[in-house]
Formats: sequence, structure tokens, C-alpha cells
Amino acid sequence: MMHFEKSMRNLIKIAPLVLVLTGCGGGDMSDLDEYMQDVRQRPAPPIEPIPTFPQYETFTYQAAGLRSPFEKPQAIEELIINGEKVGPATMVKPDELRPKEYLEQFNISSIVMVGTVVKEGMIWGLVDDGTGNIHRVQVGNYMGRNHGKIYYIDNGRIDLKEIVPNGPDGWLERPKTLQLQESVEQ
Repeated sequence: MMHFEKSMRNLIKIAPLVLVLTGCGGGDMSDLDEYMQDVRQRPAPPIEPIPTFPQYETFTYQAAGLRSPFEKPQAIEELIINGEKVGPATMVKPDELRPKEYLEQFNISSIVMVGTVVKEGMIWGLVDDGTGNIHRVQVGNYMGRNHGKIYYIDNGRIDLKEIVPNGPDGWLERPKTLQLQESVEQ
């Protein structure tokens, strides 16, 4: 008896669905067929032409060796000899004949100090070149594209002097400090 009651309940649930589906079937669809034939006989709308884009003009950045616009300008002292201005008092210029060191191919802004090592009483700075590679540096090494020479290293910073053009007058030294970047573990 219980099985019969269960079957009846299922039949009562399904009956309205069957009635709805049978109501959707059949019927006259001549108006739909006529509309479809009408659409197929219409001429195809014209295809819009592919838009033309202006030719891309390349731009070469020429100011890579100049002072960053985000850094404070350095005061330039004029060298005066016999009452005439001769030029900047520092009279520095980079040694173009010196072989370039590996870290001079990277922008100084991409180089990060990550630590120090003391070996045989000498302190070495550890820097990341921006690509994930760690390098040892010491006083006297060069890094950065602006002839940056390291003159001081301690546990928290690396000090260097870059030689940058100061316009048509020549070159000037610009101090730069790399602070130790502590990693934040999550």
C-alpha cells in the first residue's frame, strides 16, 4: 500500500509538468516560417571597413643620464680663476676608459641593499640587482648607470657618489644612499 501511495504522489507532481509541455508542442508555425524566409531574402547589410590607425611614432628617451626630476638639484659652486668663471668647482668627470662592472648595467633605483657580510675583517654589502640575484660589493666598487662609486658601507646602508651630467658645463657628483631593506614575512 505504501508503494502505491508513493507512486501516486509522484504522478500528481509530474502531471502538471506533462500538461504544460504538451501545450507547447504542435500548433501552427507558419507565421514564424514566413518571417524566417523574409529575413533570408533581404540583402545583407554592408560590412563596415576596418578602421585605419595612425602610424605609431617611436620615442627614444634621451634623459636617462640626467638628474631624476624627483631628486633635489645639487648646488653647483663655480670655480673662479683670476676673476673669471671657469666652471663647476668640483671639475669631476667619469673615467670612460675604465672597464664597467656588472652592477653598472642596472638603474640605481632598482638596486636594493639586502644585508652585509664580514669576511676577514672586511665588510661587504649584499645587494639585489632588481632581478632577484644577490651580489657582494665593497668600498671602491661601482654600481648604477651613473658611474656610482661606493665609498662607505655599514650594517644599515651603502653610500656612493654618482657622476651625472649637469648640462653643457660638464659633470657633478651626486651622493646616493642605499638603505637596508628589511624583508617583511607574512
